[in-house]
Amino acid sequence: MTEHPDLATALTALPVDLPPGRLVTEDDGRQPLLWISDAPAPAGLWRQLHRAHPQTGLWPLLLTPLDRSGDDYRPWLSGELSPSDASIPGLYDPAALLNTWWKQADEDEDGEVSEDTEILDEALAPYGRTWPGTAPAVTVPDGAAGTEARELAEVLRSVKDARLGLVRADSGAHALAVCGWSGPANHENDIAKIAAVLADWERRFGAQVVELGFDTLELSVPVPPATLAEALPLAAEHTAFCPDLVFQGTGTLTEYAEQLVGAHQWSFWWD
Repeated sequence: MTEHPDLATALTALPVDLPPGRLVTEDDGRQPLLWISDAPAPAGLWRQLHRAHPQTGLWPLLLTPLDRSGDDYRPWLSGELSPSDASIPGLYDPAALLNTWWKQADEDEDGEVSEDTEILDEALAPYGRTWPGTAPAVTVPDGAAGTEARELAEVLRSVKDARLGLVRADSGAHALAVCGWSGPANHENDIAKIAAVLADWERRFGAQVVELGFDTLELSVPVPPATLAEALPLAAEHTAFCPDLVFQGTGTLTEYAEQLVGAHQWSFWWD
């Protein structure tokens, strides 16, 4: 990893002016986890900060709350961030993690193998319960990943009134583990494992983390699949990573894969 100054120091050296905001620390008050603006992100600022990331080491995020009517802006200002509960993303093989999560679709809430095998096979067709392996990497033109991330950020900022966040991290994937986000806890409670897969998606597909909510995640995608055949193995990865997309969403893997064709945005949510 690239060495950068600590968060508080890095904030003072930014090449742009930040709006009013605050540092957020874990409950024990140690090293700050992130900086968050007090109001919605100003137009164009995420774009500037994203471009400056290689120099500053601060990854920008758009942050949304569980409940906009509350005054605690959960989880960002409510004491629910806990990086000390996470391990290290680099410890994990992303393909092995996806394989494990895929197989867990066979299990009920008690960890027992489900008896609804016919329903499961239908939902996960054409693969059924057999893990198909990871989708092949794509060629991402130079600069395309950053351009797509900045374009999506501006769209999301304008429609969601999201606040601006800054995390000292080498990438958006690692920012999740650094700040101790726990959005996927009902599926995987070690955010480092989630971050390991996201980092792999950035390497293979140019996907970048743009927005985080209480239990939602938005990624930009510069080179989406062009056909259903290309989208199906990618849909299997997404389903292993976030089963709710199919089992509480489209109902079948194929229907979800159809949504990925030509899509420059990947959206995830965990119930």
